Amino acid sequence: TRTVMTYVAKKCGVCFQPPSIILIYKDDGKDKTRQRIMPVRNFSKFSDCSMAAEQLKNNPRHKAYLEGVSLHQLQKLYSLLKGHLGGESLAQSLEKFRQEETIDPEEDMNKLDDKELAKRKSIMDELFEKNRKKKDDPDFIYDIEVEFPQDEQLESCGWDAESGEEI
Repeated sequence: TRTVMTYVAKKCGVCFQPPSIILIYKDDGKDKTRQRIMPVRNFSKFSDCSMAAEQLKNNPRHKAYLEGVSLHQLQKLYSLLKGHLGGESLAQSLEKFRQEETIDPEEDMNKLDDKELAKRKSIMDELFEKNRKKKDDPDFIYDIEVEFPQDEQLESCGWDAESGEEI
């Protein structure tokens, strides 16, 4: 039987010259920190960052190393590279990515196509996971009880009111 090597990702970054994704990782069994350079080929300022990230994550040569790196992080690295290729500064690329990753509460998601909707959902899932309290978190409290003030005027919602429209 072959022993399965497992790699623990420590840091993942992007190098502009030559274009590559760099992973700092540890071999599970050893204490040594190593670096893996994954060259980025056939990628331009017109490339699809999501597709590039998926291809890298599923690449048989890199798959085992990238277990602990989220697809989202790889997409971010590719979008920084894409911005660089398009002449943006790192600050501009980071700001653009941050805006794309922010959910606009005013946006009508009914008007989005499937791809854009899936993107918003994954952003919301990631935000949820990041903010979710887990049982082993130090500030986890089981069964929180909240008192709601009774003396304040209750606000009614527009859809609470009976409407004459047939459904």
